[in-house]
Amino acid sequence: MRFLLRLASLVALAAAVIAGTIDSIQSVAASAVVMTPMSDAWQDVSPDTLTSLQSALSYYIHPRFYAFIFQWLMLQPAFAVFLVIALLLWMIGYKKPPVAGRFTA
Repeated sequence: MRFLLRLASLVALAAAVIAGTIDSIQSVAASAVVMTPMSDAWQDVSPDTLTSLQSALSYYIHPRFYAFIFQWLMLQPAFAVFLVIALLLWMIGYKKPPVAGRFTA
């Protein structure tokens, strides 16, 4: 399980780097800071999953959650959302080193 969490963290980190690279290229081209919102990035990659997630959240979960949390999350920059997801997955899959060291019995 720990391996899968670290692998998902690596994928999220790669997505964050790709999103940040795209934003930086667009910023240089436009001579202004460009940060793509998560909803626009998701809409470009897979619009069907975005609409199905929105309908499922609004139907199965309280509408206030959808209105406040999900809409706020979709307005954040895509690279930042992926960085936070990568950090959280890595923290969940982290294994603490032994206290006494690696040469204990």
